[in-house]
Amino acid sequence: MKTEVFAFLDRVRPEIDAALDKLLPPESTSPSQIHRAMRHSVFAGGKRLRPALSLAGFTIFHSDIQPILPVCAAIEMVHTYSLIHDDLPAMDDDDFRRGVPSCHKKFGEATAILAGDALLTLAFEVLSSCDGFHETALLHAVSELARALGTRNGMIAGQVLDLEAEGQPFRKEQVEGIHAAKTGALLSTSVWLGAYLGGASESDAERVRAYGRKIGLAFQIMDDILDETESGETLGKTAGKDRKDRKATWPAVFGMDESRRMVRQLTEEACQIVQPLSSPTLIEIAGFLEKRCR
Repeated sequence: MKTEVFAFLDRVRPEIDAALDKLLPPESTSPSQIHRAMRHSVFAGGKRLRPALSLAGFTIFHSDIQPILPVCAAIEMVHTYSLIHDDLPAMDDDDFRRGVPSCHKKFGEATAILAGDALLTLAFEVLSSCDGFHETALLHAVSELARALGTRNGMIAGQVLDLEAEGQPFRKEQVEGIHAAKTGALLSTSVWLGAYLGGASESDAERVRAYGRKIGLAFQIMDDILDETESGETLGKTAGKDRKDRKATWPAVFGMDESRRMVRQLTEEACQIVQPLSSPTLIEIAGFLEKRCR
């Protein structure tokens, strides 16, 4: 039997995909090669977790999901851009993503770089032009998303720290900093964006952001665990690369048992944070993520 979160993800994924299909240029639009590459990576699969979290934050305060769908699409574009670039030979050098050839393997490195750039650019075009929200709120949303992707504790900072740590001795604080920036920043900002644009009070929006930080760190620890315990077929990408490349991962520093314990602790803390908001969906999502590493 499906849990509530599976039902939630199954229910909202078609809505998110429809928004993406509408907002992405058709493959036939010139120059077609770049649009084919963008669509290849966006529609390769995936749980749509980050846009679903944004939608879940929004529905704490609104029942109509239509206004937030372009925001959800923009978040998924940003996430896919990061995956395309992460797979490049100069980065993690992975031939597969979401069970299909990585963008650079199918279209070449130059097109893959440009496809990632194009998705990032389009994401901000979409977010800044949403007509369902006041322009002041959108300006703040744009600023927060940009910050989550940037070099000051954002995703790019995490990527740089991750590259610098390869093959080097690493400490707990260093690994936690990489995880919090590389994965946690976008995850926490995704759920915050939904709550903020939904009209949350400042305190409620920050409560949701704190929840996102907890599950963001838990999610990356779980990814580290799964990289060592699951097959490439299950993961949709090459398994075992983190240890082979001597990446700064949580299991490499603390071992599997402590890593799983930390995931459980972070999940419990995340659920406690949002308990006052009466959002069973956010609690179920946290539980769903935790179950991935059992």
